[in-house]
Amino acid sequence: MDMVFKALADDTRRRLLDRLHAHNGQTLGELCAGVEMTRQSVTQHLGVLEAANLVATVRRGREKLHYLNPVPLHEIQERWIDKFERPRLRVLSDLKRRAEEAMTDKPTFVYVTYIASTPEKVWDALTDADLTAVYWGHRNVSDWRPGSRWEHVRIDGSGIADVVGAVVESERPTRLVTTWAAPDEADRPDRHSRVTFDIRPHADIVRLTVTHEDLNDEGELSDVSGGWPAVLSNLKSLLETGSPLPQEPWSVPGA
Repeated sequence: MDMVFKALADDTRRRLLDRLHAHNGQTLGELCAGVEMTRQSVTQHLGVLEAANLVATVRRGREKLHYLNPVPLHEIQERWIDKFERPRLRVLSDLKRRAEEAMTDKPTFVYVTYIASTPEKVWDALTDADLTAVYWGHRNVSDWRPGSRWEHVRIDGSGIADVVGAVVESERPTRLVTTWAAPDEADRPDRHSRVTFDIRPHADIVRLTVTHEDLNDEGELSDVSGGWPAVLSNLKSLLETGSPLPQEPWSVPGA
């Protein structure tokens, strides 16, 4: 938390976050445009933001894209704001989101977590049907080859898939990209979103970045903003302790 407050104390870094909030997924060159400082200085500021986990980076080809990571800001909100002004702030937040919805492109969600594991084990946890059943409550079923279909199947024996899609990229153990759609919208590409799992060694641990983009609206963004942290926390617990959390985070009343 100290690193977050230190990062936010600088006006330039706050402006960089504002620019990512307005348009997420920018390159260094795009962020440098209109900023009266050297490219090296902007890089240093971004390094501070990334160290505080306020900015996440994703490689796409030769480009390095920067995304606002809302998790630390959400933690500040929960600790310092919500318990005092929650009812009124929720109303204002809803109004703000509705006003912005008509002005922005399809939303993107980025989540970064660190896991005491190996890239191979994280990859297997994301793609092995039996493992996903343990911490996700669904079996991720596919052969994970580019172009193949994948399904997010319930474990109640019904065989019902709540999410379907296609494998876009599959590079074990570092990168997996899939499309996501409701089964009744599988033949509507305009309604599909896209999820990228970027798995990188981070010293002796693993940095897992999940990017969920091309979401259809703020409602979907709200859903995944609550869903991904719960699922990935359960995944982290399974890999680090051998067991998922003692209670599924999404099943807690009022969560």
